[in-house]
Amino acid sequence: MTDISEAEAANELMRLARKIAKHNRLYHAEDAPEISDADYDALVRRNAELEAAFPQLIRADSPSRLVGHEVAASPLSKVAHEVRMMSLDNAFSDEEVEDFVARVRRFLALPADAEVAMTAEDKIDGLSCSLRYEQGRLVRAATRGDGQVGEDVTPNVATIPDIPQQLAGEVPEVFEIRGEVYMAKSDFLALNAAQEEKGDKVFANPRNAAAGSLRQKDASVTASRPLRFLAHGWGAASAVPEQTQFAMMRRIAAWGLPVSPLLDRCTATADLLAHYQAIQARRADLPYDIDGVVYKVDRLDWQDRLGFVAKAPRWGMAHKFPAERAETTLEAIDIQVGRTGKLTPVGRLKPVTVGGVVVSNVTLHNRDEIARLGVRIGDRVVLQRAGDVIPQVVENLTRDAPAKPYAFPDHCPECGSEAVAEEGEVDVRCTGGLVCPAQRTERLKHFVSRAALDIEGLGEKTIDEFFALGWLESPADIFRLRRRRSEILTREGWKDKSVDNLLTAIEAKRAPDAARLLFGLGIRHVGAVTARDLLKRFAMLPALRETAQLARTGDAEALAELTSIDGIGPAVVEALGDFFHEPHNIAVWEDLLSEVSPPPYVVETKDSRVAGKTVVFTGALETMSRDEAKAQAERLGARSAGSVSVKTDLVVAGPGAGSKLKKAQELGIEVIDEAAWAEIVRAAG
Repeated sequence: MTDISEAEAANELMRLARKIAKHNRLYHAEDAPEISDADYDALVRRNAELEAAFPQLIRADSPSRLVGHEVAASPLSKVAHEVRMMSLDNAFSDEEVEDFVARVRRFLALPADAEVAMTAEDKIDGLSCSLRYEQGRLVRAATRGDGQVGEDVTPNVATIPDIPQQLAGEVPEVFEIRGEVYMAKSDFLALNAAQEEKGDKVFANPRNAAAGSLRQKDASVTASRPLRFLAHGWGAASAVPEQTQFAMMRRIAAWGLPVSPLLDRCTATADLLAHYQAIQARRADLPYDIDGVVYKVDRLDWQDRLGFVAKAPRWGMAHKFPAERAETTLEAIDIQVGRTGKLTPVGRLKPVTVGGVVVSNVTLHNRDEIARLGVRIGDRVVLQRAGDVIPQVVENLTRDAPAKPYAFPDHCPECGSEAVAEEGEVDVRCTGGLVCPAQRTERLKHFVSRAALDIEGLGEKTIDEFFALGWLESPADIFRLRRRRSEILTREGWKDKSVDNLLTAIEAKRAPDAARLLFGLGIRHVGAVTARDLLKRFAMLPALRETAQLARTGDAEALAELTSIDGIGPAVVEALGDFFHEPHNIAVWEDLLSEVSPPPYVVETKDSRVAGKTVVFTGALETMSRDEAKAQAERLGARSAGSVSVKTDLVVAGPGAGSKLKKAQELGIEVIDEAAWAEIVRAAG
């Protein structure tokens, strides 16, 4: 922290607050995390370090003050918690656990030799839930939400067999039992297998499956999912009949709620750490996913004295596990060919369990990564899986053993075309284009995807099925499927209604958005935003094709017209020229245009304070991609430019903004941050 100024710390704290808020929303509200638990924990730790060094800079929206995520738009009712549902501070080393125990001693002014008993139990990776019992009967269940307001899931919780509707024995008048709703590993695998067989969404991990299943508007969906519950504490209570955490958890078990079988009471720090090691050793064999061990001061009167900090109790700590690793054998290396022709090496492994998931395949990324790891068929490798991320090979244990090096293919395994890497790129690509069967199916899937033509009902499995039957070989064939209605009806799973729905969805795209159609063709370097930029200039696809063909011949006027478009550089011009030069691509193009008639491209804009102005985005954007920001500017009637000049009206500067920001300041151009830009977008409606 000695190398960072106060201004730099303030900027970093702002970025961390936004980034952590984003990942909290994805994890807690949308059940769709984008980063691993370990990466998230690293962001939180960095925020804590900066706040410790610069306490005067702690923000009102600091992650250290917030729990979970605010309950946004949801079909479920909101519920205010009578007693706030807190989170726990984390420890990542034995030394931090020792510091935690020492802080408890200091706060309570205990002598050095005084016994500080604590409970230790496995930290289950599920969805936090509070169960309110009145007169022993379950009256309400709620998710944690932001700790103060959650979602009412009472009808859904009533379908979970682990949760009794009536507690056994003598119970206080009001007692809220808190714990985790989870899905066992075996149940998760069975659910995903069933989902895949039906062609429905599969879940990334048991935690997402549990969260998605519990937060259903229709409780019958929840009832069809194998959810379970494990209690770990309590909230509002008219009385607490025990004097210690350990005794209280036994009492909750006696009332009929399951508690962790690994819960133990430890009287010394060494015992806590030993129990942590014992649980970690059993982690892979447990029936549910865990990500650490939770310690709590056992005496409840001490818990009351210790109290809380902003979002966590002083009397509790979560000791997180490091990223999980496992050792296995690399049995083969297969090559997969993607939509753009990229050859991706996939390692086939002797199956091994990592982080509660059986792993048999792992991406090796590209030929440079294979060279870096020095992997060969038969090598012993180490896999790592942190949180929800895809496992990766982190070490080759036998790289020094004599063996034949892996030879990356120089021809496509699907069509036999030459496979090469463009200058300055590490990815090797098939040059077969639309004649390559692997690219053809992947390009068809891309063509109907949400960002392209968005044809509902024509999913990946259907495309694979119809392609194998010879019904789909090019995009134009999609619009000829109506001729095969009777044949489709003979296929398993197809009924009159489903076939008619599909054909109706296809017919609705006979006059597609021209930019979506261009993007759907999968031309190298032509993304969704680039396609819109091109169509804004040319309006009609035939005009774009003609200009691209002329540019490939070296026509100076055509080259100038293309490169004058903001964001269109030599790579895009070359890709367009190459696409429209290939006879097979031209045949596919003309065949497609015989089936569809895209109208002239017109940009629909909203009234806004930036309408008619030129906007430049510079630096890192944290809540959206650069393409998304440009698309927003377009919808607001603004022009997005790539460089700052006297014609620039507004600069949106993120972290790392350099020369463009400096030039804007020199020219006296208005500069705002990403949050201010988001407010402009919101104000436009």
